[in-house]
Amino acid sequence: MTAAFHIDVPHIDGTLAVIALSGDFDITTAPAVRARALELIAKGHADLVADLASVTFCDSSGLGALIGIWRCAKDADGSLTLAAIPDRLGRLLSVTGMDTFLPAHPSADAALAARQGNPTTA
Repeated sequence: MTAAFHIDVPHIDGTLAVIALSGDFDITTAPAVRARALELIAKGHADLVADLASVTFCDSSGLGALIGIWRCAKDADGSLTLAAIPDRLGRLLSVTGMDTFLPAHPSADAALAARQGNPTTA
């Protein structure tokens, strides 16, 4: 059974926005995540923090959505930073090499603090 999925945007400040995901990030939900992130980028919030603390499952569709969001943010002179990556997803990011270009922080608050302290490396 698929866990209920939600997309929230708990923080917007200038070019920065946090998109918080909860539930299963899979083939069913990835298109909605991508669409919401691209909407934020189009509205001028090209620096995104994806808060993954409540993600219960992520498949290749979720990984593909993260790559697509990263590319679109980069094309808009923005960035994608990951926060609170669940262990299993962290291993997938490592195995696929995505951890080399997607910065990660232990929490959304830590990611926001890093962005405010040095926006070019967070």
